[in-house]
Amino acid sequence: MGKTANDQPIVKQEKTASAGAISFGMMLIMAAACGIAVANIYYNQPMLGIMEASFPGRASVIGLIPTATQLGYAAGLLFLVPLGDRIERRRLILFQISALVLSLAGTAVAPDPWSVVIMAVAVGVTSTVAQQIVPFAAELASPDRRGATIGIVMSGLLCGILFGRTLAGSIGDHYGWRIMFWLGLLLAVAIGILLAIVLPRSHPKTKNSYGFLLRSLVSLWQQEPRLRRATITQACLFGSFSALWTILALQLDTRYHLNAEIAGMFGIIGAVGILFAPIAGKIADRTGPKAVIGLGIAIMLISWMVFGIWDRVAGLIAGVVLLDFGEQGVLISNQSIIYALRPEARNRLNTIFMGGMFLGGAVGSAGASLAWEFYGWKAVCVFGFILVAIGLGQHIYKGIVGNYSR
Repeated sequence: MGKTANDQPIVKQEKTASAGAISFGMMLIMAAACGIAVANIYYNQPMLGIMEASFPGRASVIGLIPTATQLGYAAGLLFLVPLGDRIERRRLILFQISALVLSLAGTAVAPDPWSVVIMAVAVGVTSTVAQQIVPFAAELASPDRRGATIGIVMSGLLCGILFGRTLAGSIGDHYGWRIMFWLGLLLAVAIGILLAIVLPRSHPKTKNSYGFLLRSLVSLWQQEPRLRRATITQACLFGSFSALWTILALQLDTRYHLNAEIAGMFGIIGAVGILFAPIAGKIADRTGPKAVIGLGIAIMLISWMVFGIWDRVAGLIAGVVLLDFGEQGVLISNQSIIYALRPEARNRLNTIFMGGMFLGGAVGSAGASLAWEFYGWKAVCVFGFILVAIGLGQHIYKGIVGNYSR
């Protein structure tokens, strides 16, 4: 097993915290924790209008809140997630959830728009606790069940991404934006208590300094071609995924005259695709990830053809299910690949992989917005298709030059 230069793994960790140490009930709690955590970065998006009404004349500041949250999440991925390789994971997860609770409380009582922006950064940083939980679940699973375990835990995270906006829009409309953040706080407290009960203790995976952990991110990227392939592929596919969800509400409004509440319901429809995540994990465990990745990419290409050709609401519904179905299958398979690379560096591998994935999402959202502004829905469909096609090119190229185990 290769190591980043000067990395010093603590070997006994792999024996203590893996080999089937995770039960189905623990997996469900970890999945719920991931969903509850990641949903916090999406709560503000459907409530911006309501928040602007609370602070008249400060729309320009309120408009910074989603960006501040995303920047905070990026900072958490870079500066907090690598700590999972050095600090006892249970303690780190509980500490981060406690910090998330405080951040949500600060947001709920924020007296002015700039305070909300500052707390949005804090919410983004602390919400990355979800990215501490996923590699911990991979570590606790036995190798022959790792893909299935990742699939179940990631299902929760993906539900948080899809349902966070829907829940916030409904609560915000009926009770106000501050109540939504109080509700988020209560959910975080509840899941924190459950995690404190079920999570086992672990030993740090490395003795290296925090500075070394950050520097080693570059070395890991340079030394692990499978990590690079998985990250670039997933960045393209998540960019395609984000392109759809950035523009969907606009398409529903302008083409079909359907309101934002209906757009939010598409998150529930998209959740049907999440059912594929555990199945994809099981298939990857049995046959390897290559076939699942190829199938998932093919399904996503078909979804964009459906969006472009089937000009009905039913076409949007079918396309959303297919797109989410394919995206989740590839995501779980790529995570199975990267978590098998270096047990002593799983959190750092996750930092690189998820950082690249969310960067791709940002590019997808920005590109889709430009495509929509200048050429409309058809251009968005072409853009989304091209992103997936780039991912397919990566997959085919690897099929020509080698296999996923090299």
